Amino acid sequence: MVNRSQYAERARSILHSIVESYIETGEPVASRTIAKLGGHLSPATIRNVMADLFDEGYLAQPHTSAGRIPTVKAFRSYVQTLATRRLSLVDVQRMRTELGRADGMEGRMEMSSHLLTEMTHNVGITASIPSQSQTLAQIELLLLADRRVLMVVETRDHRVSNRVVGLDRSTTQDELNTVRNYFNENFAGWTLSRIHVELRERLAEERAMYDAMLQRLEMLYQKGLLEVGLKPQVHLEGTSNLFLIDLSLDKEKLRDLFRTLEEKQRLLALLDRFLEAAPGEVGVQVGLGEVHPSMEELSLIGLTVTLPTGLSTKFAVLGPMRMDYSQVIAAVSEVGATVEALSA
Repeated sequence: MVNRSQYAERARSILHSIVESYIETGEPVASRTIAKLGGHLSPATIRNVMADLFDEGYLAQPHTSAGRIPTVKAFRSYVQTLATRRLSLVDVQRMRTELGRADGMEGRMEMSSHLLTEMTHNVGITASIPSQSQTLAQIELLLLADRRVLMVVETRDHRVSNRVVGLDRSTTQDELNTVRNYFNENFAGWTLSRIHVELRERLAEERAMYDAMLQRLEMLYQKGLLEVGLKPQVHLEGTSNLFLIDLSLDKEKLRDLFRTLEEKQRLLALLDRFLEAAPGEVGVQVGLGEVHPSMEELSLIGLTVTLPTGLSTKFAVLGPMRMDYSQVIAAVSEVGATVEALSA
């Protein structure tokens, strides 16, 4: 006679076999399908277990005469037991080569989303979120027409960002060069947060003896000189892959889904909400209906990596619940680890 522990293990094994079959075929799974996979259980025994799994909310029955399909609850159970898989050596070498060739951090992040899309055939998403703990490499100031200045900030992770601002008074390129040289000589190698503190103190202390250079420096500081590049950058590729899967969405929900993916802030909120695992640890969220009804049949797999420069980066794949979770987890892990290694 089978005890409770043995029955639970048998039920879990059958459930995960159903999930794997559904991932492979996308079709409802019948008891005879599981019986053919091997093992000593009869179709009748499997039917009884499937009936219990149905009652417990792990399986659903789309039609009266059809087999069963796994629910969100079933996929979550399945994901918890997955063994770690490594990418093939060919994929790893190609990925490292492509990322090594990328131009700077933003180039690596853009290439990462492309590689995640290629390797998983889903939607690849990457985000780089600057922080005040990043280290300054240098600034550049270029005079434009109509009292405008192009402010360029480069941090030690080779992230280059810029902003054009209008000034309240006229200046010359030579005067801007003087401000640039002072700034780079005094603050290169400092974190942005430390520069903020020190610069405010210097401007306050030297206000009585303000010279023209310090006045221009304060003017550029007030225009957001150290805020340049602190907006998160998001890269997304592969949304067309969502057309290739059978999502039960009407036209309005499908429009809502693509509208959500087009909005940077909503994407960042999605990543922040569901990638709360420890740094470097892959997080898996099965079913995203809490975000929006149009995302109920989708899953998100990703991780957060904080680089030595202080830049927070996120690597994720969005796809259908019936995706190849092991392959996606391996791809996300390898891409994140490679970007971290290249940034050391």
